[in-house]
Amino acid sequence: MLIPNLKHHDRSPDHNPNHNLDYMIAHFMQSLSTISNGLLTMAIAMMITISLSLSLAIAPAVAALPTKSAIKDARIILRNALPIDNESLRDIQRTLEQMPRQVNLKRWSSLKRDIETINKNLVRNQASVISEAVSDRRDLITAHLTSLTNSLVPLQEAIEIKDRNSIKALSEKALDYVGLIEADLIASFPYEVPAKYAQLPQLKGRALVELVTEKGNAIITVDGYSAPVNAGQFIDLVQKGFYDGLTFTRADENYYLQTGDPEGEIDGYIDPQTGKERNVPMEVLLPDQKVPLYGKTFEEMGLTGTLPVLPFAAFGTVAMAHPADANAGSSQFFIYLFESELTPAGLNLLDGNYTVFGYVTDGKETLDKLRLGDKVLSAKVISGAENLVNATAP
Repeated sequence: MLIPNLKHHDRSPDHNPNHNLDYMIAHFMQSLSTISNGLLTMAIAMMITISLSLSLAIAPAVAALPTKSAIKDARIILRNALPIDNESLRDIQRTLEQMPRQVNLKRWSSLKRDIETINKNLVRNQASVISEAVSDRRDLITAHLTSLTNSLVPLQEAIEIKDRNSIKALSEKALDYVGLIEADLIASFPYEVPAKYAQLPQLKGRALVELVTEKGNAIITVDGYSAPVNAGQFIDLVQKGFYDGLTFTRADENYYLQTGDPEGEIDGYIDPQTGKERNVPMEVLLPDQKVPLYGKTFEEMGLTGTLPVLPFAAFGTVAMAHPADANAGSSQFFIYLFESELTPAGLNLLDGNYTVFGYVTDGKETLDKLRLGDKVLSAKVISGAENLVNATAP
């Protein structure tokens, strides 16, 4: 079932399709069709089961589709991925995230109650939030809390006059401050990677990368909290200028873009100190785990259908490409473009079979324009470079 690789000879239709991303996507779409065609059969089977249960007093078996839609907003996913445990802030976050939906449903009374609850929550818990931070960040958190409080004023006014067109943007502005406060509460990186991978570059926190292309720019938020080794590999190569001038060697405007393939026969980054390709392992964090799982795919571990912290649920998901060996990722990465109500996280062929290490959070319109052969003019770390450790010499 794995994997998108890498060189031109690997793209041939005659090459093993089980190691081809195009095959996986086609297989996935066929699976969706099969699922849709099977719904009627499921419904008939359920009716028969219920009928039998009425006559024989036997409890029927129940078949059900997922009851919750996947979160498809990369900013929400990234906020949820922050390793914090402050329920009052999480409550504010979730309430603000639901406001655009509440507006669409015209639940004005609920919105008025929600904004009042948020304001009360802030007044009641501000001191405890500040005290929870390390001493050198308390002034920063205080400033962000003040900005958050101020941002709620126009939001509340928009709710009062039922200004549907303004509430989404105003709630997102408030959420930006919530995200800053949550990030400031993280005192230190919360775990150590296994010793086997400890010598590799690691991103112990987050960074922003500006990707400049022939068709426009995009900003990638790289999350080292969830995948420090893969994120570290990417940031280290960006810092080296590795991606400058490379082209998108694999692309489908409806599904993905892939780059990072250097000129010549080599597939990845050759470490000048060893003369060998530097590889990174599969690295996926589960919501109930403090340390990522390393070295195996979800399929290999029997976890297919499990929802990772960073899922393939948002347009612009950024993940490390790798050949059939899941632990042989190096420099090539792909950007996931497909987005549909029928592709919830945990129910596709990508989650847990590739390492997601970030999302495009600005410049999504650029992704719509990029095609096979388009060039990356430059990639530059614009913030968070200080979070990279074990960086290697060019």
